[in-house]
Amino acid sequence: MSRDASPEPPATSVAFGQRVKILRTRRGLTREQFGGLLGKSGSWTRAIEEGRLKTPGLETVLRMADLLHVRDLSDLTGDQSVRVALFTGPGHARLAAVKASVDALALAPTRAAPPTAHLRARLDQAWAARHCAPDHRTVIGDLLPDLIRDAQLAVRQADTGADRRAAQALLGEVFALTQFFVAYQPDAPLLWRVADRGMVAAQDSEDPHAIGVAAWMAAQAHRERAHFDAADAVTGEALAFLRPLLPDAAEGVVAIAGALTYEAGYTAARRARTGTAWRYWDQAREIASRLAPGYFHPITSFGQAIMGAHAVTIAVELRAGGESVRQASAADAGTIPSRPRRARHRIEEARAYQLDGQPEVALATLEKAHAAAPDTIAYNGYAKTIILEEAESRVSQRRRRASELAVKVGILAA
Repeated sequence: MSRDASPEPPATSVAFGQRVKILRTRRGLTREQFGGLLGKSGSWTRAIEEGRLKTPGLETVLRMADLLHVRDLSDLTGDQSVRVALFTGPGHARLAAVKASVDALALAPTRAAPPTAHLRARLDQAWAARHCAPDHRTVIGDLLPDLIRDAQLAVRQADTGADRRAAQALLGEVFALTQFFVAYQPDAPLLWRVADRGMVAAQDSEDPHAIGVAAWMAAQAHRERAHFDAADAVTGEALAFLRPLLPDAAEGVVAIAGALTYEAGYTAARRARTGTAWRYWDQAREIASRLAPGYFHPITSFGQAIMGAHAVTIAVELRAGGESVRQASAADAGTIPSRPRRARHRIEEARAYQLDGQPEVALATLEKAHAAAPDTIAYNGYAKTIILEEAESRVSQRRRRASELAVKVGILAA
């Protein structure tokens, strides 16, 4: 789910090791945690930070940048001569308009709110556009400002408790869509504001599906900041609330319970807890089997078709190269109806091939991701890491291919 912008980088005179220490501390990672995620030790991290080891090679530096979620590679290296955007994309042209709508109070509205049925139809249209349009951020960015304002207005003008709860459920879903748009953009405070407001609206709605969606979004936000305990707490509480309802629940509620179960497995994989990660994946697959074969949850993409993609991600996060490739070979990207989710799966496949020492296949897979949804790969730090690493390859053909893709993605100038 979303990566926050890094803090402002230290002055250029600060040594590489000092930068690592500052950024690691602000990410809330111990030396042992940071080293372990790199396949190193805590003492190795300390030696890097104290300058007793020289700056590692590009592959390790890019992996460090990945874990530290830096905005620009120069924020970590201190070399301002090469500014390469990594894990947060450039601010979208519609970001300011979306932010203004989130922040607007409109305490004295001058018009009537649209009916909730009208808002529901517009929101469904927006979700459909997100899944179908290759430039989904642009399409959603155009639709969101009015949707946010009208949904907030519907809550304020609701006449009855039931009407207000229905409007709150819609508003919570609008904030979920907004979080997708804001993710990977250089405004971390806005991301958290959106996630918090979505959770408040969902809780006020008392709607199980809305509460599950808000928990799913919040868990992703926590996980991407390496707040694993907070992510586990959110998913655990949401699942404890939803499980008693599942025997008689509608498909949407079953699907969000499945998505949350997988989310718990994803977080376990990020913690390198292999058995726990695969156990949650198995449980999520069992929940998916209760859904119709063609069912596709419009927010989380959960359903039977996504479980193969989820298996790839679990294996990749566990740094299991061979298992990642095996899962990638077994998964069928063509069954995923969402273009951005299909592109995200291609990126995960590329990570698998890169882990397994197949960089040519990784680049070819990233090209497929770009063809599916350019807006997805342009804001994905994992994809950029692979591209930049291969742009430094000693193999001229691979270097040229990676450089061409870097230009398409927008991380290198033409």
